[in-house]
Amino acid sequence: MNSGGDDRGSRATVMTSPIESASELDAKDPLAGFRRRFLIDDPELIYLDGNSLGRLPAATVELVESAVKEQWGKGLIRSWNDGWFEAPERIGDKIGRLIGARSGEVVVADSTTVNLFKLALTALKQRPGRSRILTDDLNFPSDLYSLTGVVEALGDRHSLEVVPSADGINGPVEEIRARLDERTALLTLSHVTFKSGYLYDMVALTRAAHEVGALVLWDLSHSAGAVPVDLEAARADLAVGCSYKYLNGGPGAPAFLYVRRDLQESLTNPLPGWMGQLNPFAFELSYQPVADVRRFLTGTPPILSLLMIEPGVDLLLEAGMRRVREKSIRQTGYLIELWRQLLAPLGFSLNSPENAPRRGSHVSLGHSEGLGIDLALIREMKVIPDFRQPDNIRLGIAPLYISFSDIQQAVWRLHEVVERGLHRRYLGNAPVVT
Repeated sequence: MNSGGDDRGSRATVMTSPIESASELDAKDPLAGFRRRFLIDDPELIYLDGNSLGRLPAATVELVESAVKEQWGKGLIRSWNDGWFEAPERIGDKIGRLIGARSGEVVVADSTTVNLFKLALTALKQRPGRSRILTDDLNFPSDLYSLTGVVEALGDRHSLEVVPSADGINGPVEEIRARLDERTALLTLSHVTFKSGYLYDMVALTRAAHEVGALVLWDLSHSAGAVPVDLEAARADLAVGCSYKYLNGGPGAPAFLYVRRDLQESLTNPLPGWMGQLNPFAFELSYQPVADVRRFLTGTPPILSLLMIEPGVDLLLEAGMRRVREKSIRQTGYLIELWRQLLAPLGFSLNSPENAPRRGSHVSLGHSEGLGIDLALIREMKVIPDFRQPDNIRLGIAPLYISFSDIQQAVWRLHEVVERGLHRRYLGNAPVVT
């Protein structure tokens, strides 16, 4: 997708070194073989939006047919006793292995927002006399909406304090520490922030909250399957996360929740339902919750969507989160180096941390005409990132199927969009989903 004209040769000369390094890095990549285990319909398309919706694992295609034709079509209702009823816990345990949880601490249920509502509300009830919820302005807005609903549901007896980030990129760690006190009931943060990709130190902040007697609820939506998480080592209390990003569970796939084992019996589900009942098929009129994490289930799970999560999780378990993280750091670092050489001179800013230990697995590049650039990439250059206001072009790095050559080509195409002014065709033309 060169622009043509006399400038082609000069640009190719400038980019000779990145071509060679991308090829060398791909040749040495121990995870390269996993790419073939995803459905890649168009090999020319560079997909950098796995931080919003992961690619389709090839094994999921086979599972869909089996689940529909065999389990539903032939097994019918008998399939509830042949794996369906236990699926929220079975798949939850597999996710738990990715995020450092013990068996019986993770269950698949509902959406991330619903799970956050349930866990935040029960956490506040566990801290009577404390009136503050602490979060930051880098948190996903839906989390804040849910927390506002929790405050209203509890009679507006709590305040939601949103700590601002000084630069919109890095988490306000010291300010959060300064505000933690005996009035704080709950600290809740996105482990990896959705715009900048800032990665919090879970161990340090969980410890700081526990020192003042507060509970901690982590949103792992941009962490699970992308960066190593060790909930047990951090002594985390509660966590939620989605399964359709780096876990590759499919659009709208159910989310998961984590409750540390020693807290499970003392916390109640504010949305009790028959799937959390001790003996659901006794159909008693009074509710008695099961003693374990299953008590946080509510209604009948969407089985077909739930089952589709498992193949993507299995791929990550096979690859190992250590190797996934190592490749992610190399790839995001490579992307940042290409930004420095080729995109910074064109007015792109780096809206993610340069410090690798504080960076998740996506890189945000800022530009004053970012939305137009994003749309030109999608519609003319066969690159799919996404855009977040006010100026963030997010480039999601899913190490199981993204190559170094993908990253290199995406940067070249970004360069070409701006150099040729292709983005100006799309200014003020925002779609509903960006």
